[in-house]
Amino acid sequence: MPTLQAEKRERAGAKAPALRRAGKVPGVVYGPRQEAVPIAVEARLFDKVLREAGESSIVTLSGLPSGDIATLIHEVDYDPITYRPRHVDFYAVIKGEKVEVAIPLTFVGVSSAVEAGANLVKVAHEISVEADPMNLPREIEVDLSALKEVGDQIRAQDLPLPKGVELTSEPDEVIALAQEVVEEKVEEAPRDLESIEVEKKGKEEETGEAPTEEAK
Repeated sequence: MPTLQAEKRERAGAKAPALRRAGKVPGVVYGPRQEAVPIAVEARLFDKVLREAGESSIVTLSGLPSGDIATLIHEVDYDPITYRPRHVDFYAVIKGEKVEVAIPLTFVGVSSAVEAGANLVKVAHEISVEADPMNLPREIEVDLSALKEVGDQIRAQDLPLPKGVELTSEPDEVIALAQEVVEEKVEEAPRDLESIEVEKKGKEEETGEAPTEEAK
């Protein structure tokens, strides 16, 4: 269980730009039994924890006046230009009380249909589950070898979930499929200018219009 050192801020929004310049990420921790507390964490350490734990693993916040808090990284706000985290929400969880979380999917295995020439279409990259926070998987594997023929699909209900983890996404939600390759028909362009002139002349005869001097 990763641990992240946090410090309490006096109030939300206070000196947020200065914190970022100092290499810290402002944030807030809250939950059903946890009042919202503005905090700040080291940006470098937060990046490391985010890579290792993701948003579906328990992260312990330490160093706060109320003691250590078990949390989930609930939402990260990124700078649209640098794509660096500029604010993070931590959701305080309680052992034994289920939470609903989106779990990322990892695609493994090889599809025989795709090897034979079909297109592999990955429709979803995460599914929603409900579980005790301590039982949440970091990721769920999707075995592509189940796609044996063109038209085969893998649905959310087909994914193996760890014990104690329940699917909350729609069971029929398509995760991946093997799709037939359809060649696009390209219309042939006129072969030469003579065919264009003949078509033009034919239209003139139908309308009774005489060709202009420029057309001659």
